[in-house]
Amino acid sequence: MGVLGVNQEACALAKAHKPEHFCLERIVRPNILALKPYRCARDDYQSGTLLDANENSLGPSAATRSSEEMESLQLHRYPDPGLYGVRESVTQFRGLPHTAYTFLGVGSDEVIDLIQRCFARPSQDKILICPPTYGMYSVSASINDVQVVEVPLTMPDDPRGAFRLDVPKVQAALAQDPSIKLVFLCSPGNPTGTLLAMEDVCAILETPAYQGLVVVDEAYIDFALEEQAQGRKHTASQAVSAVSLVHEYANLIVSQTLSKSFGLAGVRMGVAFAQPPIIQVMNNTKAPYNVSTLAAHAASQALAPEGIQRMRSHAKTLVELRERLIRELASIPCIGKVLGTNDANFVLVQVLDAPKGLPDSQRAALVYKRMAEEHRLVVRNRSSELGCDGCLRITVGTAEENDQCIKLMKELLTP
Repeated sequence: MGVLGVNQEACALAKAHKPEHFCLERIVRPNILALKPYRCARDDYQSGTLLDANENSLGPSAATRSSEEMESLQLHRYPDPGLYGVRESVTQFRGLPHTAYTFLGVGSDEVIDLIQRCFARPSQDKILICPPTYGMYSVSASINDVQVVEVPLTMPDDPRGAFRLDVPKVQAALAQDPSIKLVFLCSPGNPTGTLLAMEDVCAILETPAYQGLVVVDEAYIDFALEEQAQGRKHTASQAVSAVSLVHEYANLIVSQTLSKSFGLAGVRMGVAFAQPPIIQVMNNTKAPYNVSTLAAHAASQALAPEGIQRMRSHAKTLVELRERLIRELASIPCIGKVLGTNDANFVLVQVLDAPKGLPDSQRAALVYKRMAEEHRLVVRNRSSELGCDGCLRITVGTAEENDQCIKLMKELLTP
C-alpha cells in the first residue's frame, strides 16, 4: 500500500531517493498508512457564499483595531488551506521545488509530536536522542508511549570537540536495536548552540542497518546562515542547513520554526520539510485547520520580501550582540568557558566556584534564582543537563538588556 494522496509529480522533482534500503511504508504505523484523512469544508471551496461549515455568518465577536481588518481576515470563517500563500512562500524561501515538500504546524512542538504519532508505534517503538538536547523530544515520547534511547553528544573535554555527534555510537545503537524508528538531531543544538556537521548527519542517514527516519531540528538555523553570509563562520561551499539534503534523502525530515529568527514566537508557526510521501502522511494525520488564520496572516507578512530582509537584518544584529556579550562575560570573575560553537541567539556559559575555579551547579542555580527573584532578569538554568555542569543559558537581548545582565552578574559573582 502506498501513501494516500501523495503527489507523484512532486516526488519526481527530487534529485534522488536515498538510501536505497529505506522504505517509508515499513515504518509508518499501519493504521496511519491506511488512514483516510478528514476532508474539511475548505478543501473543496474557499470562496463564494459559504453555507457549508456551520460558521457564524454574522461575523466574529472579538474586537480588533478596525472593522476593515476584521473584514479582510474573515475570522468567522475557517482558515483557507491556501493560508495566505505561506506554504508557497516558505517552500520558495528554503529552495525546495514544490509545496508538497512542506508541512505547516502549530510550532515545532506539533511537528515533533506528529512525527512520533505517525512513525512510532506506542509501547513498541523507540526514538533516539543525543543529549544535551531539546526536552520536547522526550516529553512527546512519554505522551505517545514511546521509549527513548540516549546516545550523548561528545562532551566538553572530548578531543574531537564539544557537543558533536558521536557517529560511531549512534550507528552502533541503530544497528543493535531495530525498534528505533526515529532519530532526533538538534542543529544548532539547544542548549549547546552548536551546529552539527552535515557529513555526520549524512552518515547517520546512510546507516545500512537503519530503516527509520532522521529528524533534524533547525529552530535556530538562520543565525548560522547569517554567519555564513557574513563570512564569519562556515565557508560558502559548506552545507549549513539539512534542507539541502531533502532533495536526495527519502528518510529525512527537517523541522524549522518562525519563532526565533523571524520573531514570531507568539504566532506558533512550525514548518517541516521532507520528500512528498512523508509530508503527505503528516497532512493526512494532522488535525483539520491546525494553523489559524491569524497565524497564517502574520507568517505571510514575515515571509514577504521586506519581512525576510528584516529577519536577516535582525539576525545580523543579534549575531553581533552575541559576540559582544561573549567578550563581556569573559571579564566577569568566576565565569568560565562559553561552551559550544555559538551558532544560535544564545550562549551557554559556566559559573565557577571561587576557590577551585570549577563549574559549580549549586552556585549557578543560586545566581539564576537571585537574578530572577530579586532583579527580575530571567536566564535559564541548564546546570542539570548532561555536560552542562554549572551552566546558565543566556538569550541575546537588546544592547541595553545585555548590559543589564552583565552588570548584574558582575555584582553577584565578584567575591
